[in-house]
Parts: sequence; C-alpha cells; structure tokens
Amino acid sequence: MTRRSALTAVIAIVILACLCWFGWRIRSRAPAPASSPGPEANLTAAADSAASSTTTVYAHNLRLRKGPNFRVYVRWIRGLMLRTDAKTVPSFDDPNSFVLEVQKGIIRVNIGDIANYLNSVSSKAPLRNISIEPAGSQLKLHGTVHKMIPLPVELTGTLSPLPDGRIQFQAAKIDVLKIPLKGLLGSFHVKLDDLVASSNLPGVQITGNNIIFDTERLLPAPHIHGTLTSVSVRPPDIELIYGSSPDDEAKLARWHNFIRFRGGSVGFGKLTMDYADITMIDASDDPWFDLDLANYQSQLVNGYTRMTAQAGLEIFMPDFDEQSSKKKSAQAVTLEWLRDRNRPLPPGVPVK
Repeated sequence: MTRRSALTAVIAIVILACLCWFGWRIRSRAPAPASSPGPEANLTAAADSAASSTTTVYAHNLRLRKGPNFRVYVRWIRGLMLRTDAKTVPSFDDPNSFVLEVQKGIIRVNIGDIANYLNSVSSKAPLRNISIEPAGSQLKLHGTVHKMIPLPVELTGTLSPLPDGRIQFQAAKIDVLKIPLKGLLGSFHVKLDDLVASSNLPGVQITGNNIIFDTERLLPAPHIHGTLTSVSVRPPDIELIYGSSPDDEAKLARWHNFIRFRGGSVGFGKLTMDYADITMIDASDDPWFDLDLANYQSQLVNGYTRMTAQAGLEIFMPDFDEQSSKKKSAQAVTLEWLRDRNRPLPPGVPVK
C-alpha cells in the first residue's frame, strides 16, 4: 500500500468515527420514548376521571317532595347524585335524569302519606280505601276488596330490607270480615294477589306471603336508592336506615336545614355548573326544609342567592308553602331600566 492510499484510509476511518460519535450524541440527548402506563397509572387516571364526574350529596332535615302526593323526610344523608343516562347531565328540571344513591343516612316516611299515595295510584287495583296503622313493630293495612261483594280486609305484617334496596312486607295474618281467611277461601277464593294486584301497580311484586316494594318504580322521581340496613316502624313514621348511621338527635339538632351538591356537573334552568358547588339552605326556622324540585325555580326567585369566593352558589330558599305568600318580583332587568341610572334598584337587591 502506498503512503497516499494509507493516508486516505486513515482519513476515512476518522470521518466514520466522527459520524458515529455525532449520532450517539444526538440519540443520547433525545427524549426517551414514552412507555405505556402501568396498571397503577391506569387506576389513578380512572379514579381522577370518576372523581371529576361524580356529584356528592349531603342533606339534613330535608322534606323532599316526590310528585304531588308523596314526600320523604331526610333526617340526614351522605351519598351520590348519579346520572341515569351517561350522555345527559343531571338536572333539577328533570328529576328522572338522576338517582340519589344513599351511602349512609336516615330517611323517614309518614305512614299516613303512604296510605294516601297508595290510594292515589291504585284506582285500578281491587283493594280500595286503604289505611295503615302501626301495631307495635308491625303494620296493619286495612282496605276493601271487591270479590263478588265488597269485603273489608285487614293485613298484618312486618317490614324488612332486601339486599337490592327493595322493601319486603311479610304478611303474617290476613283477615276478611274479621274472620280468619282460611275459613273463607272456599267461598271467596281470596288470595294475596287478589288484594294487591301487582300487575296494576308497577313496583309491587307478590312472592308467596310477601309483598315486595321497589320504591324506584313505585314512587315518583327523584328516585332514592341504597343498601338498606334496617326498616322499622317508628310511629307516626317508617324509618329507613342506610349504612352505618347513628341517630344522635342532640348532634343532629345543631345542624341547619340544607342540601349540598359538590363535584361533577349539575344543570338547573338555563345554567349548567361544572365542578358543582351548590348549597340550598332553608331560610325559615321550620323543623324541615320543604323542597319541591318540580317548583324549585319559584323557591329560587323568592329566595336570596350569592356567589362564594370559590365560585360556588349559596341559595337561601323559603319553604315551598311559604314562597307563594312572598311573591317577590321576578321581572328581569329591562333595557329601559339600564338606560336610566336614576331608577332605583329592583326590590330585594341588597344595597351597600
């Protein structure tokens, strides 16, 4: 090999070495490719996503109207506001758009209200003129069944919770004309199904000597669901306990009457609040905060609303029964009013 050829070979090797070193430097400075997330990251992301889309509900001393003929008395609850349609934002204007999933709490229902409601929805059922009275830890249901002739009937039974949130009434005794039913079966052929006729009453199922009530189907919205710990007769009410729920009256008596929604999205009127922060507070000094979602806008108009420093809403509302007597002006600010700064502020607007 000549000197010239050797020199050319050395130069070529040096250039190749420089190119390799330069390429290594570029590769070492480039960011590492993103690795696929592990299961822990996926779980964290899912939890964050769920948290941002979930609305928590807190309430104390709330008398919640469920349609025109039924009310529930929420002593206190902690739970979730769950949408019934994944594509629809829960809205106060549509009580069917959400379910209140109670994790723990105490709810009471007046026994007389139950009888009145059953009479209002059982016009096609054979059992009419229903009345209910407590009998110790049991309930007695009276009514008239039309079986060839009108027959007065009395059912005595015990309430108990089912694992899926339904309520069971176990009929221990059925009397017709004050005579034990066994003596009349041959003449009138009366069965439990004849008295209740579950086919005419959605949300009611007859199984043997048991009447099972699915309150989500039987009662109007907003629907309430949860794992029931116990169902007991506490005259004049029936008490439903969800989860581990101590009933400390001394502590509960210190709370204001309110319902609060936190997180997720909630619609009301023309507005939708993301990362919801809404607290509705009873403006009266009554034992119960009477809230009617079907007419909540009237209560809002007759109340006082303010925004918090955290962009939340605090709404002080009169009871539904009280709002009609106040009749605060609901007129919107007009363009004519805006043109004249000498006009006084609308009634009810605080002046500082």
